[in-house]
Amino acid sequence: MALARLAVALLLHLLLAASCCAGRDFVVGGRAGWTTHPAEPFNTWAERNRFQVNDSLVFRYSDHSDSVMAVSQSHYDACNTTDPYVHLEGGHNVFGLARSGPYFFISGDAKRCQAGEHLIVVVLAVRAGSGSPSPSTKPSPPKSKPPSSSPPPVPAPAGSQATPPPAAGNSSSTPPPPAGSSSSTPPPPPSSTPPSPALAPPPATNATVSPPPHSPSSASALRGGVLAFIVIVGAIVLA
Repeated sequence: MALARLAVALLLHLLLAASCCAGRDFVVGGRAGWTTHPAEPFNTWAERNRFQVNDSLVFRYSDHSDSVMAVSQSHYDACNTTDPYVHLEGGHNVFGLARSGPYFFISGDAKRCQAGEHLIVVVLAVRAGSGSPSPSTKPSPPKSKPPSSSPPPVPAPAGSQATPPPAAGNSSSTPPPPAGSSSSTPPPPPSSTPPSPALAPPPATNATVSPPPHSPSSASALRGGVLAFIVIVGAIVLA
């Protein structure tokens, strides 16, 4: 009995797993099928449905006058039937949706394609780690680093000399002289009186220089001094 119960439980588990993995069948165009001038455009019908991976599209049409082609987007836009990915014929075809993304279908007859027999189906993407599909999302762009609050110092050009800033509190600093000037002090004004010529020193000779003779004024002064000395001495003696 235990083995029988285990077998039944295992069978139910397999049936549930198979039902979860199996997709649904969508009959394209409903009862009217794959035909020209549909009452509801095929793309409008596709927008009302949610297609997932492992679902299937069922095409029903007249086997002797029509067919189904899976083509690229450029061939779809131009109703070009020359190079299809898949060409289905026979009046009853089942196309499995094995991947996510867009699928493009047209009729094997270009005129029937231009008459409305074309279809675009978009299969939803499957989320990683889960069986539920979801629309594909674009990754968010990386955040840029905030700009620095202070700009980098600008290097001085080659050959130039940086001038230090003036000292704090010294408001009466004299600006430097302009380039090319030899001195910041103006030259003194010329004097109105011409300078006296400098006396040239006498030429040096080997002979002995004799002192100049006494002038009369100096001799008189000498005699007066001698007489005054004699008078003073006499006065001292008499006293």
